[in-house]
Amino acid sequence: MNFEGLSPEQAASFAAEWLPAWTGNNPERLAAFYSEDAFYSDPAVPQGLQGRDAILAHFRKLLGRNPDWVWTQIGAVPMEGGFVNKWRAVIPVGTSSLTVEGVCLVWLRSRKIVRNEVYFDRSDLLAAIVKNRKI
Repeated sequence: MNFEGLSPEQAASFAAEWLPAWTGNNPERLAAFYSEDAFYSDPAVPQGLQGRDAILAHFRKLLGRNPDWVWTQIGAVPMEGGFVNKWRAVIPVGTSSLTVEGVCLVWLRSRKIVRNEVYFDRSDLLAAIVKNRKI
């Protein structure tokens, strides 16, 4: 068996550098963690985005709308080529914040993300956004 995934400790070390890049409005900093040929998907782009340029364009919009959210790792599970990242995000919505938990699959090559698939139930987030627009 040839396993080349990250241990929970290695994943925590990588996440300690990567996840803070999701906070603030610096999409170039975040995109620097991704390889030129990376693939990225999340519930808003389930078909995914291919290549750092497309991912960067998405991050510019996403971080521009959410500069103050904070992402932290709450656990990691090794998988071949990377790790399963269990995360928590605190997302300001209007005058309050919503806490969301989810997972993402992270495949790495030379400490760059080559594939990142993000999964979470975004119904509470969408409901909070709609509610705030009515206020």
